[in-house]
Amino acid sequence: MTMPNDQYIDFRSDTVTRPTPAMRQAMMQADVGDDVWGEDPTVIELEQVLAARAGMQAGLFMPSGTQSNLVALLTHCARGDEYIVGQQAHTYKYEGGGAAVLGGIQPQPLNMTAFGGLDLDEVEQAIKPDDCHFARTRLLCLENTVHGKVLPLDYIEQARELTDEHGLLLHLDGARIFNAVVKLGCELQEITRHVHTISICLSKGLGAPVGSVLLGPQTFINQARRWRKVTGGGMRQAGILAAAGLHALDHHIQRLADDHRRAADLAGHLMKAGFELDQPQTNMLFINSGQLPRQALASWLDDHGIKADCLGRDSIRLVTHLDISDADIARAGEVFTAFMRAHRL
Repeated sequence: MTMPNDQYIDFRSDTVTRPTPAMRQAMMQADVGDDVWGEDPTVIELEQVLAARAGMQAGLFMPSGTQSNLVALLTHCARGDEYIVGQQAHTYKYEGGGAAVLGGIQPQPLNMTAFGGLDLDEVEQAIKPDDCHFARTRLLCLENTVHGKVLPLDYIEQARELTDEHGLLLHLDGARIFNAVVKLGCELQEITRHVHTISICLSKGLGAPVGSVLLGPQTFINQARRWRKVTGGGMRQAGILAAAGLHALDHHIQRLADDHRRAADLAGHLMKAGFELDQPQTNMLFINSGQLPRQALASWLDDHGIKADCLGRDSIRLVTHLDISDADIARAGEVFTAFMRAHRL
């Protein structure tokens, strides 16, 4: 028998979080205006606050991270241009091919390293010469965190040096950038000072119901605003949503450490039960599916009130977030352990 959604422990993603009562109160009290006309005071505040924290000149609030990354690519690149990106990166694999479909922008995907970045020697080799036979390489696109892994600060600095040397721009898909900030114990600007633009999602670990902010130079954001309109991202009284983002920035960043700790605790339960996986760096862990009967595991978890991404990826992904408690971790450990015993694995 199917259980109501609110009775499941949901490890599928940190996008499944629901606004806290305090966040809902902030949304209800938000001062609003028409954001397409640039008149929503709460949207303006969110854009300015996050830009200041990132050391950027300006920001642009958008409905989703997919649109924010797409608008960044459309603003940085013209038709026939190219961006270099990882094979498993969201901007290449998980965002519908939007840059190619809507912008005529060619991706040049490269294999990703064990820590989630790109081999910078391979990046340099992939940059096209100034020749009419080739797409024009304009942009390097990185992601942080990527599959829960944090890019080292010195790596991002080296990537910026490479792009400067070759006259390229550097965009960072920072959907979970605050997970990286908390893991590294640094300030946001220590990461963002190395990139030209960054997209920051508010609806993942930070727990807002919707929204991302694209940050960069003022001239870039002015152009991006037009692309936001073209791609259907112009919202009206969006301050109700922006208020959730402001609340998250004030109250939900440092608590990401709890998600990281719980992911590590869950990994301990799973390894003790016999599952193969690496110790997580942040809030994501991936079980090596190997010889596991994945469909049987998916059914077992569903029968025991747990949702997990067992079938949609090469490995089995579990994500901790705002709505996962210590008791949920303990319960999940029991359920996974019982599965291994029941199936004599």
